Amino acid sequence: MSKVKELAYVGYEVSDLAAWEHFGVDLLGMQFGEKTTSGFTLRTDHKAHRWVVEAGAADDLVVSGYEVASEPELDAIVQGLGSAGFEVTEGDAALAADRKVDRIFVTTDPMGNRVELVSGFADAETPFESTKLLGSFVTGNGGAGHQVLLTGDVSREEYLAFYVDLLGFKISDIIVEEVAPGIVADLIFLHCNPRHHTVAFGNLPFPKVAHHFMLEVSDIRDVGLAYDRCLDARQPFEMTLGMHPNDRMFSFYVRTPSGFNVEYGWGALLIDDETWEVKTLDRLHSWGHRPPQVLAEQLAHTATDEVH
Repeated sequence: MSKVKELAYVGYEVSDLAAWEHFGVDLLGMQFGEKTTSGFTLRTDHKAHRWVVEAGAADDLVVSGYEVASEPELDAIVQGLGSAGFEVTEGDAALAADRKVDRIFVTTDPMGNRVELVSGFADAETPFESTKLLGSFVTGNGGAGHQVLLTGDVSREEYLAFYVDLLGFKISDIIVEEVAPGIVADLIFLHCNPRHHTVAFGNLPFPKVAHHFMLEVSDIRDVGLAYDRCLDARQPFEMTLGMHPNDRMFSFYVRTPSGFNVEYGWGALLIDDETWEVKTLDRLHSWGHRPPQVLAEQLAHTATDEVH
C-alpha cells in the first residue's frame, strides 16, 4: 500500500518567539532558517526547515507534515482518506511555497490534529551549519525525528485506523507501566521508516497535545554539551539523563519555552521490518530519566547525611 515515508516537519504556535529562538539555536544547536510573516523556521539538516515556529497563543503543536515518496502515492493516500470519510483539502500555491513543497494536502486526524501530506520537500539553498554541534543531527531517511502525542478520549482503534490503515505506519511496540498509583502510561509506538518510531500515542496526564519531540545527534558528546547548556541557562528539565528499553535512546528531556518537551538523545536502534517482532514492555525507562525534583531531593539528603 502507499504510505508516508517520514515526518518532514512540525509546526508550533508559541507565545515567545525570542525565547524559542534562543532555545532552538543557542541551547539545542539548531540552525536559524529564515524569518516568516509570523515567526521563523529552524533547520537540523540539508532540508529547507524541520520546525516552523509561529507567533500565537496555543504554545503547542499545530501541524505535522508527513512526506510521501511520489505524487501517485500521495494521490492514493488522499483517495483512501476520502473514501474513509476524512475531509482532505489540497493546499494552494501559497501554502506549498511556505512549506517548501511541490504539493500539499491538509486533513485532520481523529484527535483533531492538523496533518499535512506533502511531496517534493525542498532542500535548503545553503549547507546546514550549527554553531554548537560537534557532530550532526540524525535525520536522513529517518526524517526529522519523532514525536509523542496525547490522545485524550479517542480510542486506540480509531487513531490506528488513521495512522496505520490509511497512512501506512507500522506498530513498533507498546509500553504499559503504572507510573503512579492508579495512573497507567499506555503508549503505542509507530514507524514508517527504519527509525524506531516516528510518532507515538498515549493518554497521559499532560496538558499539551505534544508531550515531546525528539532530536537525535550523531555524537554522544553533543548530548552532554546540550545538557550542560540547558543547565547553565536554567532551562527547566522534565527528566534527567537515562535510556528507554524499546528504542534504547540515551537522552534527557528539557522543557521548551511553551511547556512541552524536547527529548535530546543519541544511539537509537533502527528497525528492520524483515526481522522485527512487536512486543509489549512493562517500563518506560531502562534507567535514569528521573524527574529533576526527585534528583534534587536525593542530592539534598545526601548532602545532609554528609554534614551529620
